Amino acid sequence: MARKLIIAANWKMNKGPAAAAEFLESFLPGTEQLLDKCDIVVAPPFVSIPAAAALLVDSAVAVSAQNVSDQEEGAFTGEVSTSMLNEIGVHFVILGHSERRSIYGESDQLINAKVKKVLDAGLRPIFCIGETLDERESGQLEHILRRQVSGGLADLTVDNMGEVVVAYEPVWAIGTGVTATPEQAQEAHAFVRTLIGEQFGDEVAAATRIQYGGSVKPGNSAELMAQEDIDGALVGGASLEASSFRDLIANAVA
Repeated sequence: MARKLIIAANWKMNKGPAAAAEFLESFLPGTEQLLDKCDIVVAPPFVSIPAAAALLVDSAVAVSAQNVSDQEEGAFTGEVSTSMLNEIGVHFVILGHSERRSIYGESDQLINAKVKKVLDAGLRPIFCIGETLDERESGQLEHILRRQVSGGLADLTVDNMGEVVVAYEPVWAIGTGVTATPEQAQEAHAFVRTLIGEQFGDEVAAATRIQYGGSVKPGNSAELMAQEDIDGALVGGASLEASSFRDLIANAVA
């Protein structure tokens, strides 16, 4: 089954509204031909989403949030709800990123609650999974991925899965400059697709898009995206410069 690539820019805690607008004004010209071959998503910090959404309203480039609450409203200081995201033009939400798991202690159970909340709101989750270097070297790769997939996607329906993008990000490759080899990435992606098949059936597994994340750059995007089970990228550092991100996408779809 042909799966359209999906490449997302995760700006993390970078780019206020002015910088986000400056990036998009530089990035958008000439992206039309890329969008024929690839879905493009940008994930600014919360404060920059309105500025980004205003510039993207007539574009096929989609807006993502980097996180969301599992609660709808109330006394949750510092949190943002799905209804708020809907109101400002968000399409996707990144959930389960390793930084949320490791720095902020988010559990598989909490991430699962957020995935359900996002789906209920008509938004699309970019659901992140991945192992640390210690976990990989101690032979726990498959155990960790199985736990994260089964826990994070628990109780979802086949129809729900049609809206989910999965992002495999080996934690040891995020922001380190170290990238999994195409063979390592493909092996992990194929295993994740097997896990999705066990949980939701082979047809769902074949249709689910699985991104790779972890030091993806213009110089390695083509080789990574050429792998059978890699359907896009979740990009950090290389997405912070418009020319770098455009080159990364162009190489991936060439």
